[in-house]
Amino acid sequence: MEAFKDITILVAFGFIILAMIFGFIRFIKGPTAADRTVAVDTLTTIGVGALVLLGYLYQRFIYLDVALVYGVLGFVGVLVIARYLEDAL
Repeated sequence: MEAFKDITILVAFGFIILAMIFGFIRFIKGPTAADRTVAVDTLTTIGVGALVLLGYLYQRFIYLDVALVYGVLGFVGVLVIARYLEDAL
């Protein structure tokens, strides 16, 4: 059963790395600022998932706290960027 858990975590990290690569490509190639903003939000969400998975892997709850703060700050950052792009600031 332990080997199944290890393989599952490795596959999950593989998908996370693949998703981060695709998100980073969208961030670089995005033709508009809105596309880049969505890519940053996606990368933040993927990063939160990676931190939660690391917390599970190492059995440390501090990773969950960091993931929560990172998610909230990422959300607020995307809201600020969206308001700026909308010329509402």
